Amino acid sequence: MKTQTEEKTKELANKVERITGSEAVIRSLIAEGVDILYGYPGGAIMPVYDELYKFQDQIHHVLTRHEQGAAHAAQGYARISGKVGVAMATSGPGATNLITGIADAQIDSTPLVCITGQVFSHLLGSDAFQETDIVGISTPVTKWNCQVTKAADIPAALAKAFYIAKSGRPGPVLVDITKDAQVSELDFKYEKCTGVRSYKPVPKTSPDAVKAAAELINSAKKPMIVWGQGVILGEAEAELKAVVEKSGVPAAWTILGASALPTSHPLNVGMVGMHGNYAPNKLTNECDVLIAIGMRFDDRVTGNLATYAKQAKVIHFDIDPAEIDKNVKTDVAVLGNAKESLAMLLDALNENNHEAWLQEFKDLYKIEFDKVIKDDIEPTKEGLTMGEVLKQINMESKGQAAIVSDVGQHQMIACRYADFNVTKSNITSGGLGTMGFALPAAIGAKMAAPEREVVAIIGDGGYQMNIQELGTIFQTKAAVKIVVLNNEFLGMVRQWQQLFFDKRYASTEMTNPNFVAIAEGYYIKAKRVTKREELADAVKEMMASKESYFLEVCVEKEDNVFPMIPTGASVSDVRLS
Repeated sequence: MKTQTEEKTKELANKVERITGSEAVIRSLIAEGVDILYGYPGGAIMPVYDELYKFQDQIHHVLTRHEQGAAHAAQGYARISGKVGVAMATSGPGATNLITGIADAQIDSTPLVCITGQVFSHLLGSDAFQETDIVGISTPVTKWNCQVTKAADIPAALAKAFYIAKSGRPGPVLVDITKDAQVSELDFKYEKCTGVRSYKPVPKTSPDAVKAAAELINSAKKPMIVWGQGVILGEAEAELKAVVEKSGVPAAWTILGASALPTSHPLNVGMVGMHGNYAPNKLTNECDVLIAIGMRFDDRVTGNLATYAKQAKVIHFDIDPAEIDKNVKTDVAVLGNAKESLAMLLDALNENNHEAWLQEFKDLYKIEFDKVIKDDIEPTKEGLTMGEVLKQINMESKGQAAIVSDVGQHQMIACRYADFNVTKSNITSGGLGTMGFALPAAIGAKMAAPEREVVAIIGDGGYQMNIQELGTIFQTKAAVKIVVLNNEFLGMVRQWQQLFFDKRYASTEMTNPNFVAIAEGYYIKAKRVTKREELADAVKEMMASKESYFLEVCVEKEDNVFPMIPTGASVSDVRLS
């Protein structure tokens, strides 16, 4: 039975009537099912905001404290919901402030629709007040963009934007709308876009390619899966699990792939990459068949390409043909949506197990545990470690929380030690590595999934890049849990300075403010932990809170994150100290 809201949405979409371009923007968003958008008003987008005011019962606007915060909040919303995130800003500085979030979404394949206001079309190119060529600026970091100068073109432009953002390999799009297009009138009727000429978002999966892949896997003695975010974007978690269990192949993950297969799964052998686990990194160069699923062979995963998996036959499942052979030469390429292609693969696989091969992963894990993990999560030294904070969060969350991490040492620790037993639980800035991502992204994630516990893990450096979004939390009452792991350093840069620059700590030591007082200034309950005996109760109190909560944990200043693959080194050269 259809709800009144659904009926009203359908009526607004199908009814042809004379309205302004600004109202057309809002009605188009409603027709696409947008329930929340993030933004910041200004002169060139003010007519749209005026119309938005009239539709408050159907679409909720969240006023962030900075346009970059709006883009990241929309990302968090998209990443946990699987829907398109929407951000809106005015022209000039408002539009350019979105760019970092748009670039982040582009490299991490996050579906966003960004709407910007623009000066009157007759002023374009005249250096008018707050005029910027945002289409030109955003072209390298969007999947598609356009400028609309006529009201009649608004519905079709937005329909195309939503279709392109979500279809195939997702990504951000930007629609720039001049002020005269906003205030002029059109005969409005909305039709969703279902296709664009010459744009084929999902390649047809070849049965022959799947058969060839299955034959390699079935005959392999030491096969290894590395999966990425493509599994989550393709909603192929169940298919991945079925493939892993039927084939018995050990499976590792990239950072953005985390949570597609539960951390607790016996064939989940950990994270690959620069600070990934010892076993999957080392054994990448010993497997005989490497099965890459929805990942792009990023340099942080491969290390030195000249020595990466040269002994292995490589099978690459991906939706984007541009990724095939881009970095790593593929023996079998299987194009298509992961859900469909993995289902086809499952039918062609033999029941198997690789116990002896799996034992090699377990043996190397034991080495890593004794040399690294034990000291991270069960430290004997006086100072607190980031790892033991994550261990306490796991104890309270049971692996059900969504962890939104910023960028730096704490990010690597969160990815390594958080328990991810529910899909879409690891939300972080992967490819761009954007400090300041986590706080606004956590707001968007919590609003998209209010029933889930959302915990932001942030360093003291990245926290201060978008600390103003505490105001958004206060105004919206978003019950985000914020954990700042404070080591009074830009920790990851300091680690590199220690290891590769003879401890010349150039501009990385932080003199920090009173974070608790700042949080309390925004009426957010806050606590500071400096001793181990305080930690468990503080985390328990934070996780039990029904409202937002800020927890600062003062950790060791000069702890390092290991394992580590130095830049330019082989994955076989992963260091434990």
